[in-house]
Amino acid sequence: MTSVSTLPDVVIWDNPPHLDPRGTVVLLPGRGEDPRLYERFGSRIGADAYRVRVVADPTRWESDVVEQVKRLRADAGLPRPFVLAGSDAGALFAVGLAAGGELEIDALLLAGLPTRPSDLAAVPRSWEDELGSRTSCSTHRGRLEATGRVERGALYTPLPAEWYERADLAAVRVPVLALHGAADPVSPLDQARAAYAAAPAAELVSLVDGRHDTLNDISHRTSAATVLLFLERLRQGAQAPAIAVREELHP
Repeated sequence: MTSVSTLPDVVIWDNPPHLDPRGTVVLLPGRGEDPRLYERFGSRIGADAYRVRVVADPTRWESDVVEQVKRLRADAGLPRPFVLAGSDAGALFAVGLAAGGELEIDALLLAGLPTRPSDLAAVPRSWEDELGSRTSCSTHRGRLEATGRVERGALYTPLPAEWYERADLAAVRVPVLALHGAADPVSPLDQARAAYAAAPAAELVSLVDGRHDTLNDISHRTSAATVLLFLERLRQGAQAPAIAVREELHP
């Protein structure tokens, strides 16, 4: 992606006009990502009557992104539950906002959370290596190569140490849904599992053979379905109680 100096507009996916909106998801993208990269996630969640807003990359426009999120939270036209979401660096930044109590939210949705600074993050890699780390989905891979909506190499840019310090999952008091690729080479699942164990109310869902771009990877339909089930539970109450229970047929 060509370096962009102008703050991108918030990208919008809305509920169909014949359906009342059921809630709001505000998503922070990952390192070097254009908000439009989340088209199929936004359109799928929007089709089920949730309003989706994707803001700018916080690694480029940190203070501007905070203002974008705060304006969206103050928008009376965006109904609750209000879910703050993030992918990659956006997930880490979202945890920091939630842990610091900077805005009132109803839940966190985190995908591909970076777990800690890593020496591997600074090692230069080829674009082919980066594509393999991001996804095993041929469609998403093609979009990354053709659309120019991601900055090549940005995935390996080290994140600020203070972001990790602020992202205290133990201080997050709202429900957390975490999606993580079981084969994520950027943020290994074992490290993610240990990080989420500190949260008072977190659910971690791993995607078999999944890579780092959890919301856009080959299991993106499963990711979206998992998110929708979580959103529907949030509408039942702050603790996201179960509304569908798998019954044991053979005790």
